[in-house]
Parts: sequence; structure tokens; C-alpha cells
Amino acid sequence: MPQDNMIETGRGVVDHSMCDRMGHLTTRVYTGLFDDASYKLVEACGLTVDDKTGFADLELKTKFINEIRCDGRFYIKSGFLKLGNSSLVALHHMYNAADDSLISTCEETAVIFDLVKRKSMAMSDEFRKNAQKLMA
Repeated sequence: MPQDNMIETGRGVVDHSMCDRMGHLTTRVYTGLFDDASYKLVEACGLTVDDKTGFADLELKTKFINEIRCDGRFYIKSGFLKLGNSSLVALHHMYNAADDSLISTCEETAVIFDLVKRKSMAMSDEFRKNAQKLMA
């Protein structure tokens, strides 16, 4: 069942082009969907991703729990497991919209990143305050 302290960061329908040869949502698509969810999550917390500021993924751990096939409807909810000075660990859960069963999870370790200086930067107080409300 979805966690209440996570926000919706994605929703869709599995199209044939998103499936592997066996008719399942393919691994590369899971990664893209979780990546899109990451942007929505950090932007919901006040990080403006532009040509100066963004975030850099350091590690992704994806677990596949149940299958979803062509025409299946899904949604993604996201929150945080840990907040450091510049680092964060986000958690993304993908659910089957038909029955709210968990399909997949992705644990993402990332840093807030200064794209001009090419190095990590401290997260803003606004970001931290908003992100703390979304601790999973």
C-alpha cells in the first residue's frame, strides 16, 4: 500500500514500445521513469533544475517485485530516506494502479550539484525543510 508521506511523481500506461520481448516493462524504461520521478521530487522541494543548478546521481538500486505488462497502468510515489549536507537518498515506489500492489522500488543516492563549478553544493534551507516533510 502506498506510503502517505510520499508524493506522486509519475503516472502512466505501459505502451508496447516500453516492453521487452516477453511483454514486460523493460529495465531501461524503469530507469527512465524513476529518473523522471527524481526531477519531480527535487523540484517539489524547491530545487530549480536549470543550466546552473541540478543534482547528480551516484547510485541507483532497483528492485523488481511484480511484473507489469502492456496496457498496465502505474503510478510512482517518492520521498526521502536520508538528507545530508549536499547528499540525499530518495526512495521511489512504482505501484500497479489497478490494485495498488508494489511493482518496483528504486533507492537513489544523489548530490545537489553546481553545474558551473562542477561540484556538489549544500542544499538550501528551503529544500531541506520541504524534503524533511517527505521522509519515507
